[in-house]
Amino acid sequence: MKYAFPISDVPSVPVVGTDLAFAVRRIYCVGRNYSEHTREMGFDPERDPPFFFAKPADAVVESGATIPYALATHNLHHEIELVVAIGKQGVKVPREMALDHVYGYAVGIDLTRRDLQLAARDKGRPWDVGKGFDQSAPLSGVHRAVDIGHPTSGAIWLDVNGTRRQKADVAELIWPVPDVIAFLSELFVLEPGDLIFTGTPAGVGPLEPGDRIRGAVEGVDEISLTIAPHETA
Repeated sequence: MKYAFPISDVPSVPVVGTDLAFAVRRIYCVGRNYSEHTREMGFDPERDPPFFFAKPADAVVESGATIPYALATHNLHHEIELVVAIGKQGVKVPREMALDHVYGYAVGIDLTRRDLQLAARDKGRPWDVGKGFDQSAPLSGVHRAVDIGHPTSGAIWLDVNGTRRQKADVAELIWPVPDVIAFLSELFVLEPGDLIFTGTPAGVGPLEPGDRIRGAVEGVDEISLTIAPHETA
């Protein structure tokens, strides 16, 4: 079959310690999965069932990249997250079998056009323009679960220009990884190549052109990113 336009490259990130790449199929994200972040966003952190939103697969940006400040926003925010990489198909997965579907883990930054997200939220509209924009999913390499295990605790943090902005422990997830997979697989058939951003701790805040971002999840990996400075004459 001939296509009207050239086919784009498949979005992917390296599988650390191998010569393989993890081809990204879909990106699912969990909203408000740390209590303190839920409070800072103006909500009561009751243990309601998790809710999800999505980003396009080609929003992935490899760690170490320099990217432009996002279009159409004056309030671009960082959100550091533990990311789950799915390696086995599953639907209606029982919680006790959920980790069997995990290929590995990575560290991601859910970049958010906060002004657009809040404007949509206040009007009862979807979050797509606030969350699912170009280069909005910076991601470290994927570490296989067979190599690092399944992290249930460990520091998660993010610095901007050397100043700590976010710090928590992944043990503080309201809904840990097995629960997230079980809930998500009730809504979608999970497939190899899917990524799940599991939520961000408190301390989210604005980024500016020229900012250098560095973050990590203990026992998984680090991630770095630079927001390109304003061009000067």
